[in-house]
Amino acid sequence: MAGVRQLAVARRHGNDPSGLSDECLVARILDGHGAEFEALVRRHQGAIYSFILRMVRDPEEAMDLCQEVFLKVFSSLERFDPQFRFTTWLYRIASNTAIDEIRRRRTGAVFSLDAPVTDESAPREVAGDEPSPDEMFAARETRGRLEEALKELPEGYREVLLLRHQGERRYDEIARITGLPIGTVKNRIFRAREMLRRAL
Repeated sequence: MAGVRQLAVARRHGNDPSGLSDECLVARILDGHGAEFEALVRRHQGAIYSFILRMVRDPEEAMDLCQEVFLKVFSSLERFDPQFRFTTWLYRIASNTAIDEIRRRRTGAVFSLDAPVTDESAPREVAGDEPSPDEMFAARETRGRLEEALKELPEGYREVLLLRHQGERRYDEIARITGLPIGTVKNRIFRAREMLRRAL
């Protein structure tokens, strides 16, 4: 019902899709406003690129795969089920695309649970919160050990861990993205964390 109200508001206020939900944008695109797909791409391409990059660890390949994901989304938009969140469906397509590529390469990709890249030019709230050189070195060393440990995780464990920590997906969303029972998702995440703790 909220999506219907948003659609009505959008029709009254012209073509600015910035305040609409993903699901309402999809409805408008399917209703003949195909140009608004660009708004969906702008809204999510950064997060999807970051997720895929951490899966395949190759910036150019990640960019190509990101474009492939949005082409797949556009070509199959009519199959989106509005009962679920658009981002759950989007991450499922991104996850499957990245895993297909990893399997094609048959090499162990390096993964990271680092937070997405932020705007380094943004002003900091506290002048004295800059890390010291020793802290920065320790953080880099820890990230390096983490990525080495992640390389050793089975593919299915890396996937759910990235979706949970880097993609910030809920357990039920990860279950829909991966097609796994929610109990299996929780178990894999728990076991993956334990494996990382032992490795580190």
